[in-house]
Amino acid sequence: MQIPDPEPAKLLAAWMEWERGDVTPGRAMANLKTGGLRELLEGLAAPLAPSGSAGPGAAPPQSAPGGPTPGKGQPQSWAPVV
Repeated sequence: MQIPDPEPAKLLAAWMEWERGDVTPGRAMANLKTGGLRELLEGLAAPLAPSGSAGPGAAPPQSAPGGPTPGKGQPQSWAPVV
């Protein structure tokens, strides 16, 4: 099955329905998905990604900023900052 191209007018209409309160958030998300929001955003974000970046779906960094990178077999710890 071929995915159709995003339809910006359809996406805007779905967004405006949600803003007016005409549809529930779940229905609005479904309308945005079927209108091609993901494909539209991926197309817009692609030119902005720096070369050599991991891109969507890449694993996040393993350590917090400024923290040590856990070694192999060492669990990553987390402590709340108060």
